Amino acid sequence: MDAFDVVVIGSGPGGYVAAIKAAQLGLKTAIVEKDATFGGTCLNVGCIPTKAMIHSAELYAHMAHLGDHGIVVDGYRFDMDRMHQRKDKVVTGLTKGVAFLLKKNHVTTFRAHAAFETPHTLRLEAAAGAAQTIEARHVIIATGSEPKQLPHIRFDGRVVLSSTDMLRLPEPPKSLAVIGAGAVGVEFASIYAALGSEVTVIEMLPHLLPLEDEEVSAELEKAFKKRKIRYQVGAMVEALKPGADGAVLTVKDAVGKVAETAFEKVLLAVGRAPFTAGLGLDKAGLETARGFIPVDAFGRTRVPHIYAIGDVIDTPQLAHVASAEGILAARHIAGRPAQPINYRNIPGCTYSAPQVASTGLTEKKARELFAEVKVGKFPFAGIGKSKIEDMTEGFIKIVTDAKTGEILGVHMIGAIATELVAETVLALQLECTAEELAAAIHPHPTISEAMMEAAHAAHDAAIHM
Repeated sequence: MDAFDVVVIGSGPGGYVAAIKAAQLGLKTAIVEKDATFGGTCLNVGCIPTKAMIHSAELYAHMAHLGDHGIVVDGYRFDMDRMHQRKDKVVTGLTKGVAFLLKKNHVTTFRAHAAFETPHTLRLEAAAGAAQTIEARHVIIATGSEPKQLPHIRFDGRVVLSSTDMLRLPEPPKSLAVIGAGAVGVEFASIYAALGSEVTVIEMLPHLLPLEDEEVSAELEKAFKKRKIRYQVGAMVEALKPGADGAVLTVKDAVGKVAETAFEKVLLAVGRAPFTAGLGLDKAGLETARGFIPVDAFGRTRVPHIYAIGDVIDTPQLAHVASAEGILAARHIAGRPAQPINYRNIPGCTYSAPQVASTGLTEKKARELFAEVKVGKFPFAGIGKSKIEDMTEGFIKIVTDAKTGEILGVHMIGAIATELVAETVLALQLECTAEELAAAIHPHPTISEAMMEAAHAAHDAAIHM
């Protein structure tokens, strides 16, 4: 029986990073992946392919405005097959890259489904070939998550689609209903609206992106109206029945009015559920709580040698969070200094049109926790580089403790918000004040100047407003 210091189950951004880090720390490490390629949901059917599609859709949308720059293009069109080919090429290159990195770091790889036989042994069932058992001094569970369904609305792969199904459509549907206005829902709404679909987003909570700052959500709603993306908030889908060419949704709106509308396709985007099926957790002495595996600040479960990271634990379901948790778990197993993650400072990114990004407390939450709060806000329209690059939509908002000036949260919506947000993570990590951020000289002309101006605005000193 093969024996390892660490066995990682799952090769997503948490799993493969944990395996590489454990190997780098001198631990004999193996990783088990049930699918044909490494990288998990994020790389194969999540973060990477969706962003490839978003980029293609945005380029197509920009074509309509090239005349403003003196660039005349006649007769352009969109080829869905070639978009998929490019997307798949990007994914294939990156999955091969993960395989290379695992090999480079001497991580033993198994293509199989893993399940606990005992707390220290795992049975590996390959798609072809005999089963085998391996021994693990430590185990890291990194099996990720899967799209949720509703009791009355289930995926059928034809009309009612998951986010994975949306990556394979041969043509943009004439009409698309998106149930759920979280990151996945608004990203696909942006993609298919840009490609010509009539899109309607249905959300039961009062705003699009309901977990974001309310001003940001309101700005996204305004942007969606501009892009002719319909949306209903405070609305419930009461029923779905097959139609002649799709499905008919029965929706109750915020005031109780019920209406039926036909759609060619329906995307169900109501969140993701931790994937723990078939792992044999009971044989390892583990239980779940609301589907998640409970862990301590280092990712350690109730069984001290077993760790869990990523979407299977109750932390933000983000690739970069899973990677950070994987490094933390590996360091803790190796007995190296390990600092628990400050989940308040996790950046969130939504690649809609326009993009949304944030770190820290919303204004509403800050006002609940602090005696007095000050807010600085600056529009991208006030920045020269934004005008040059046609990126004037949106703003940056900085929330501070009025007493100390410390930055409590940063929220932004705009064309490159997801690229600007990293600065704010460092600012919160270092407990910067708005005045200190404003004093950091930002280069001109750049869109990043909006961050400096918002910091100035937080203490009533914006220059260009």
